[in-house]
Amino acid sequence: MSLEQRKANKKNKKRRRLVFRSIILLLLLSAVVFALVSNFNKDKTSYEAGDKAPDFKLQQVNKNNELESIQLSDLEGKGVMLNFWATYCKPCEAEMPFMEKLYPEYKDKGIEIVAVSLDANELVINRFIDKYDLTFPTPHDANSEVMDLYDVGPIPSTFFINPDGEIEEVVNGALTLDKLEDHFQEILPKK
Repeated sequence: MSLEQRKANKKNKKRRRLVFRSIILLLLLSAVVFALVSNFNKDKTSYEAGDKAPDFKLQQVNKNNELESIQLSDLEGKGVMLNFWATYCKPCEAEMPFMEKLYPEYKDKGIEIVAVSLDANELVINRFIDKYDLTFPTPHDANSEVMDLYDVGPIPSTFFINPDGEIEEVVNGALTLDKLEDHFQEILPKK
């Protein structure tokens, strides 16, 4: 190979490296722009305290409850604890007995617990309901539509909704018995 051919090969290699690096840089820049735009748009669908709770309708799983389906707008005038959970979630499992303990008392005071299961299979949900003898409404969000509507991240996530249908508080993570009771006080219907 002549000296000129080596110089030409070296020049071609440099050019290819420059093109390759430029493509990589362009891809990285595109990814950053996409992430920024996605996060900017995501804020428009998140719900927080003071927002009107979006309506939904889901089928019930537990047979203990007289309702076949539950629609949030049917509960207007009541305080609602809207809880997103799954059977594989240990913190979710830890808070369920507290919810069941308070449910009979607060149901009589005008608060409804709606525990939306994000599990894939109704069989595991029914086993869980039987294990803890849950009596509050437990609808199944089989297609994650309501989870996406509420922009739920970590579970358990709980939305406390006042009798006017507005979100009072959003809590990510498990609730203790005392914390749960404190939140119930905030959403009690006024007499």
